[in-house]
Amino acid sequence: MEDHYLNEQHQHALLKVGRHMLSQLNDRQKDIDLPRTTTTGVLNPATAQLEELYKMLNILVSGIKILTNDEQRLINKSLQIQMTLPTLTEELSKVKLSIEESNAFLKEAENDQDILNQDLVSLQETINNFQYVSYDGTLVWKITNFQEKMIDAQSERQTSIYSPPFYSSSNGYKMRARLYLNGDGDARRTHMSLFFVLMRGLNDPTLKFPFNYKVTFCLYDQTPAQRHIIDSFRPDIKSSSFQRPRSEMNIASGIPKFFSLEVIQQKRNPYVRDDTMFIKIMVDFEELHKTLLPYALSLNPGLPMHIQQAMIKQEAERRAQLRSDE
Repeated sequence: MEDHYLNEQHQHALLKVGRHMLSQLNDRQKDIDLPRTTTTGVLNPATAQLEELYKMLNILVSGIKILTNDEQRLINKSLQIQMTLPTLTEELSKVKLSIEESNAFLKEAENDQDILNQDLVSLQETINNFQYVSYDGTLVWKITNFQEKMIDAQSERQTSIYSPPFYSSSNGYKMRARLYLNGDGDARRTHMSLFFVLMRGLNDPTLKFPFNYKVTFCLYDQTPAQRHIIDSFRPDIKSSSFQRPRSEMNIASGIPKFFSLEVIQQKRNPYVRDDTMFIKIMVDFEELHKTLLPYALSLNPGLPMHIQQAMIKQEAERRAQLRSDE
């Protein structure tokens, strides 16, 4: 009933009835022409009721007119909104399209940023490689953030790391080392595995293959005790690892059980200090006698290589003289 009273049809019906009743009252008042007062001077009750009814109908008609005007105003407002709505919908579609295009642009920008970051990492690695490049067949490899790299190896996020490339000479072999901090193959979880990698170089067509020079690894003791861990191997010339490289790198070959993880994981071990480890890779082109290796690797790495070679030669001559004197 409440909804019925408020609808447009009911409001128009009320207005129509009210106007009809007013008209009838006016006609009846003219036809009857009742006296306003009785003979005693008292207001005639019938006339008073008609006047009261007349006033109420006037108020009702005025209220209905106001409601009708409000309704018309709201209808006009609604029409205005309906006319504006398509424009707003079109603008909203444009905004949505613009947002979608912006999101696509941002996604593309993020992809470009990822590519740039990868290129930056690659460039940084290249710069680092050039910074530590060596042309005398030896490399002192500084391994920083040791604990983080060990955790990566244990979780198998990154099982191995590569050293920067180094060369036997400015026109010589290109080489690098590969280290499995948590071991490789049968040595997994028991030993660090250290391998030698022959790389493809610009001067390979002029070099002799298979590569058959002895390779020595040295894990530096960073305390004055200098109890370095030294191990060597001689290449198997039948292995593809030591033939002329046909891809960027040959298969790594070397010493699977280079050093016990039990020792390297001890706190305050002498081989890892300030979360840093040093490994020297040395290719022996002079067939250095194994008894001279500890002496050669105990020399100050900061000395120029020709000075180190001269000192090794003097030590070899001194030992030979001692043997001859005996």
